[in-house]
Amino acid sequence: MRPRKPILGTHLSIAGSVANAVTAASDLDCNALQIFVKSPSQWVGKEIPAEDEADFRERVIHHGIISLAAHSSYLINLASPDDALRKRSITAFVDEIGHCGRLGIPEIVIHPGSHRDTGEKEGINRIIQSLDEIMEVAGDAVRICLETTSGQGSSIGGQFEHLRDIIAGLSGNPLLRTCIDTCHIFSAGYDISTPEGYDRTMEEFDSKVGFSRLSLFHLNDSLKPLGSKVDRHEHIGHGEIGHSAFQNLITDRRFEKIPMILETPKGRDGLGDRDNLEKLRSFHARKFQAS
Repeated sequence: MRPRKPILGTHLSIAGSVANAVTAASDLDCNALQIFVKSPSQWVGKEIPAEDEADFRERVIHHGIISLAAHSSYLINLASPDDALRKRSITAFVDEIGHCGRLGIPEIVIHPGSHRDTGEKEGINRIIQSLDEIMEVAGDAVRICLETTSGQGSSIGGQFEHLRDIIAGLSGNPLLRTCIDTCHIFSAGYDISTPEGYDRTMEEFDSKVGFSRLSLFHLNDSLKPLGSKVDRHEHIGHGEIGHSAFQNLITDRRFEKIPMILETPKGRDGLGDRDNLEKLRSFHARKFQAS
């Protein structure tokens, strides 16, 4: 039986109106969408007018967008040893969760945080404490997706064990989910560029975190080599990962219901979302054209 159309989309700007992102996603034939609910480089964003929130919800239905996610601000650091910064991060994240709830966005992706050279164990403990405080006041309408990272500097999330330990530290709270970023795991040292490496990496993720916790993929090639611990996204098939991993991922029946979101460069080298989406769809079509 032919698999369903992949749940495939991209991250788009909300400039002008948050609803514009939905129309832009539809123009790209996407059925999934990720946005920022405020500027990723600001602590406090503008309130979204109620009419724009309603327009966003209506367009989501009209254009058949079946998966929505938000990405948190890059300023937020739930692992910060600076208590004032950690508290500010908690307040900002709770605010973003509130925006998601009003827009009907069920999940928000966040980088776990940076321990700032105080050690992984201490950083993970602060993330657990921060998330516990956040979930106590934010309610249960929005799930929190911990994203894998490249392990650059003192960032947490470059090992699957980090996500496992955060979830365990919150007693397996069902609101906690995960997001695998292909560029990040490759640059962290997980070699998904070959079929054997892809299988090994996915088996390791399943054994340590579990596919039942997986809500989202970010699809990005890597400008930097395996294990570089440098987070630099590249167009699909134009980086160090190459085509194989994305062919495997987009056709992996285990992930048919898991949304996949592009975060590839916008317009660099004359390429953009449409080029990357068409390439991914071609991988899926070739795999199943005889089904």
